[in-house]
Amino acid sequence: MARDYYALLGVARNATDQEIKRAYRKLARELHPDVNPEPEAQERFREVSTAYEVLTDAEKRRIVDLGGDPMENGGGAGGGFSGAGFGGLGDVFEAFFGGMNTSNPRKPRGRVQPGADSLLRTRLSLQECAVGVTKHLTVDTAILCDVCVGAGTNGNSKPVRCETCGGAGEVQTVQRSFLGQVMTSRPCPTCRGAGETIPDPCRKCGGDGRVRSRREIAAPIPAGVASGMRVRLAAQGEVGPGGGPAGDLYVEIVEQPHDTFVRDSDDLHCTIRVPMVDATLGTTVVIDTILDGPVELTIPAGTQPGEVSVLRGHGMPKLRANSRGDLIAHLDIVIPTKMDSKQSDLLRKYKAMRPSERTEVLSTQSEHNSGLFARLRASFSGR
Repeated sequence: MARDYYALLGVARNATDQEIKRAYRKLARELHPDVNPEPEAQERFREVSTAYEVLTDAEKRRIVDLGGDPMENGGGAGGGFSGAGFGGLGDVFEAFFGGMNTSNPRKPRGRVQPGADSLLRTRLSLQECAVGVTKHLTVDTAILCDVCVGAGTNGNSKPVRCETCGGAGEVQTVQRSFLGQVMTSRPCPTCRGAGETIPDPCRKCGGDGRVRSRREIAAPIPAGVASGMRVRLAAQGEVGPGGGPAGDLYVEIVEQPHDTFVRDSDDLHCTIRVPMVDATLGTTVVIDTILDGPVELTIPAGTQPGEVSVLRGHGMPKLRANSRGDLIAHLDIVIPTKMDSKQSDLLRKYKAMRPSERTEVLSTQSEHNSGLFARLRASFSGR
């Protein structure tokens, strides 16, 4: 069923443009995000703004009166060669033939316009990215003027039709060319395309309906975010000209480096230095994890250089999921470079006890080298 745009604004179906405008401004004072931050009010404000846009456009209002919805299928009226649904054909007729196509005259854009989106960045530690946090941010944007509440007028004064363009929002000039007379249009320099001017503007906002202000907002950051991700805060951006609906605010995450862990998507990597004796005999090391506190990692006897040990589910949480990545420990076996005479004698005795172990160059077909060369091929193919 088509939406009842008249009911959304609370006006009769035969309401005049001025009655529609007054109803919209009354609702805007109650529902604007800067006045009423409730989510239900923000959604209602968007509906009211859409209804105002439809009912102040003659062609869209005609479609509503015929029982249709001009905002369906992307907001196009569709059909025919009138220019409304044929990619601006009316503009071409007007430019080259002096306005021959009068079935679709342009409408002034109006004073009330949607606001722009805003972007700011915030730095988070790895811990904050893992647990989620509410960041209190300072935002410098345009907000609704609290004196005129977006009307732009002073007191009870009203906007008037622009005398330069006669309310059309544009001015036309005629030039002669090899094609004959060519009519061109451009936005009215007096009203800037709005079709009306404010002779007695608001003393605070100068008629714009909005003012610049620095304010504090609370931005909820979910667990699992990473650098480059953006969190959207609906209707927290710039308020539009004439008190139009605010755009969105995007908070971009900048993750700070950690002293111990390196992040790779949802996995965390760290390096553990293991003395040669501990790698030979086996040992246990305690890792202070991001979310789980101290966790024991068992290093088995006979651990070789370059091996990794994985702690499943001890990495970063996956965004909007109930699972986590892994913690991957890269084991760096440390060979002593300096030993005293007693330590050297002990190693010589150990060597004498294992005469079968000796230094040799292995064939590429050997079991040990097959794994080594596989790793080398993988490293070069990944470049």
